[in-house]
Amino acid sequence: MLVSFPGQNNMLVLRSFMILFFSCITIKINLCFPSIPSSLKTLSIDGHFDFEQVEHAAKDFGNRYSYIPLAVLYPKSVSDIATTVNHVWQIGGGSELKVAARGHGHSLQGQAQAHRGVVINMESLQGLKMQVHTGNFPYVDVSGGELWINILRESLKHGLAPKSWTDYLHLTVGGTLSNAGISGQAFRHGPQISNVYQLEVVTGKGEVVNCSEKQNSDLFYSVLGGLGQFGIITRARISLEPAPEMVKWIRMVYTDFATFTRDQEKLISGQSTFDYVEGFVIINRTGLLNNWRSSFNPQDPLQASQFKSDGRTLFCLELAKYFNHEDMVLVNQEIKTSLSQLNHIPSTLFISEVPYMEFLDRVHISEIKLRSIGLWEVPHPWLNLFIPKSKIHSFAQEVFGNILTDTSSGPILIYPVNKLKWDNRTSVVIPEEDVFYLVAFLSSAVPSSTGNDGLEQILIRNKRILDFCEIAGLGVKQYLPHFSTQGEWKSHFGPHWEAFTRRKSTYDPSAILAPGQRIFQKPIAYS
Repeated sequence: MLVSFPGQNNMLVLRSFMILFFSCITIKINLCFPSIPSSLKTLSIDGHFDFEQVEHAAKDFGNRYSYIPLAVLYPKSVSDIATTVNHVWQIGGGSELKVAARGHGHSLQGQAQAHRGVVINMESLQGLKMQVHTGNFPYVDVSGGELWINILRESLKHGLAPKSWTDYLHLTVGGTLSNAGISGQAFRHGPQISNVYQLEVVTGKGEVVNCSEKQNSDLFYSVLGGLGQFGIITRARISLEPAPEMVKWIRMVYTDFATFTRDQEKLISGQSTFDYVEGFVIINRTGLLNNWRSSFNPQDPLQASQFKSDGRTLFCLELAKYFNHEDMVLVNQEIKTSLSQLNHIPSTLFISEVPYMEFLDRVHISEIKLRSIGLWEVPHPWLNLFIPKSKIHSFAQEVFGNILTDTSSGPILIYPVNKLKWDNRTSVVIPEEDVFYLVAFLSSAVPSSTGNDGLEQILIRNKRILDFCEIAGLGVKQYLPHFSTQGEWKSHFGPHWEAFTRRKSTYDPSAILAPGQRIFQKPIAYS
């Protein structure tokens, strides 16, 4: 005899309902999404889509965020990119599909990722021929997916080189121009976005547009520093200058922050002898000068060997002077005269002489070493800030006096730049003052560590720094910015927000480009 209980019947009914409910959800999801890859497969392109091996496109240098795309496009032509973007735009609000351009994967917080979207592998465009043009105003035409290191190698064959750089050259043109691209040359030449003559851009509608200061200028300045929001840079015309053969690479140490910044500001004003001015903060580093001996020559070996760096916060000024061999005598005299006007600790002066290529590609040497010991592909919770000159001492007093006292989890760069060299028509956001500082906390987190070198503790320190800047009203702006809400983005852009949103509605009205920046949401039509 079969006996049933009311409670059992209720449970059976509930189970049946839940199975039916989730089956309906699955059917609805399946109806919405699998059709999208199928439609992508029908597109007539020269390259190809990969719908299987997509996990690599959910990784970046930051190693903190991972959003799996539906597909990765490997374009062989600009037309492939335009066709794909136009297709996604035509679908409109009927899908959540978005598009992200990925260069060398050096983003920090998933900015070049597209959750359940399409990631375009821009390095597939490297096959497009690089063309160097000589003359009174030399330039090079390059693919948006080309690496700066390759541009350097090719332009050097013609005795030329770009004027403005980043410290690390294994980045794509489209990636750095979508942000700014800065290094120690920026005080003289401005960022990389100030050294571009022309762009070819695929807009959020899939239109291929050539733009420059004279042609489609609004799009040109929108895209430069535009965080990928208005178009995908597929080609760029970069300004060049005669390349030097050699570099005098110089380091010296200061104990007093005010003296250090005063000398830095002196060096970037007027007709500076030097071509590159940077600096960094050293916190409790044992044997600092001895470590430099492998690459630099101490000018006072005996005194340098007795210098103690452990338990101290020090400030290093780093300079470079470009030259050719026939100018060596004159250059040495210029350097000697300029250094005599600085107020560093005399025993800490170190000078090296290296080929131009070796100097520019110096960070790659560190990359090779870190990769060899498994410390390159770790979380990188970097924090990059632009700080007005008038506030840099308040910032340093709190951050280097109270927040970072024992050690740092990576290099801390600090150097001033001239606002005059930045074009205010671009989308990048900088402080209002004529001189402002880049301060970059380039931290690497030790995997599984719960100590000061672990990810959690570094993020806590980063938040303390940002909170202090906010409370103290320092007028700081983030470089390579990352925010969680649109309200924070509005605050970041300030009075420029209205122009930024207008440009978005003009060039990417469906908000399908660069979703990893988390600035705009694609409007979805639900039925």
